[in-house]
Amino acid sequence: MDGWESLCSRRHPPPDRFVAHTVPPDAASRSRLLSALPAESLLRLSPRLTRVELHLRQVLHLPGRPIATVYFPESAWVSMIATLEDGDGAEVGVIGHEGVVGLPVILGADSDDLEATVQHPGTALSIGAAALWEEMEHDPALRSLLLRYALVHHGQVARTAACNGRHYTEQRLARWLLMAHDRSEGDEFPMTHELLAMMLGLRRAGVTVAAGILQKAGLIRYERGRIAITDRPGLESASCECYGVVRRASARFLRADDGGKGAYRR
Repeated sequence: MDGWESLCSRRHPPPDRFVAHTVPPDAASRSRLLSALPAESLLRLSPRLTRVELHLRQVLHLPGRPIATVYFPESAWVSMIATLEDGDGAEVGVIGHEGVVGLPVILGADSDDLEATVQHPGTALSIGAAALWEEMEHDPALRSLLLRYALVHHGQVARTAACNGRHYTEQRLARWLLMAHDRSEGDEFPMTHELLAMMLGLRRAGVTVAAGILQKAGLIRYERGRIAITDRPGLESASCECYGVVRRASARFLRADDGGKGAYRR
């Protein structure tokens, strides 16, 4: 076993074995996506939501398999992985508190060609796929919000493809770290060079060199499998324009800044 498959070989128990809690109507605010709903829509939806703990490298859904549960991340964030026949793979999108994992359900399908894997542990609000579809049919505001998010996420995926094909490794790494930082509750999170290489579709040596450049510039600190953002404005300057394009699109959609990380400076 090698490549992406080897990193994800240790599966965590499925979500229905976790300790879960029904969410009261006023407790969904940590999902920035759900917080954008009108109050009456959130009140209607909340009794059908369950808060669950998501674990590092937990697989939420696999390519070609039916999607039974949809997740609205709160403190967790999730990578959408395109896997290849040899077991290798690369990240094509990342979803945190601004989004929802299970977009095919929202678009009327029951499975995806991508794998959804937790890259940062934390909580999420879950709902059965059938229950969400039922709510969407009865609530135009919910349906509209989720469809508009699908368009925003599509833009992120498209921009990721362009970025990976045209920009330097250190620019791509800076972009990814900024996106991870936006979805994290602090300035530090677990991450290895091996996993970053998988996320960016690069060789590990290339990521090591790029991370060394950013660390030498004082923008990040990397040690013992953890990365800390030490100079966010500098990291924004080191990134390509792709980060700003995606961030501004998300801010327009949510009509807010990107999670309290400060104004974007480029």
